[in-house]
Amino acid sequence: MNILEHIEREHVRLDLPDIRVGDTIKVHVRIVEGERERIQVFEGLVIGMNRKRARTSVTVRKVSYGIGVERVFPLHSPMIDKIEIVNRGRVRRSKLYYIRKLRGKAARLKERSPRPS
Repeated sequence: MNILEHIEREHVRLDLPDIRVGDTIKVHVRIVEGERERIQVFEGLVIGMNRKRARTSVTVRKVSYGIGVERVFPLHSPMIDKIEIVNRGRVRRSKLYYIRKLRGKAARLKERSPRPS
């Protein structure tokens, strides 16, 4: 095992849910304003993931006041307080960049059915 893998293993968070592309999630982010700290919630659709152990990141898109907003969140960052899954979407692509061009009802995804136990 090389030294980079050893360092990354220490920073991997194990409290995160199983997130996939197509899920609608709420990301609770710590925001530092001066000396105060607060938590801001960013809710949107996961349109892409970059999986690299401790450097894993997700791209989340939402429409705010008619304007599309995308943020890339490093999953194992200490600035992320928690992540909640709101809805699981059924998709057949690993990147949902085509959602950027769609508006309104056309941008909806079908809901993924729960796995049988």
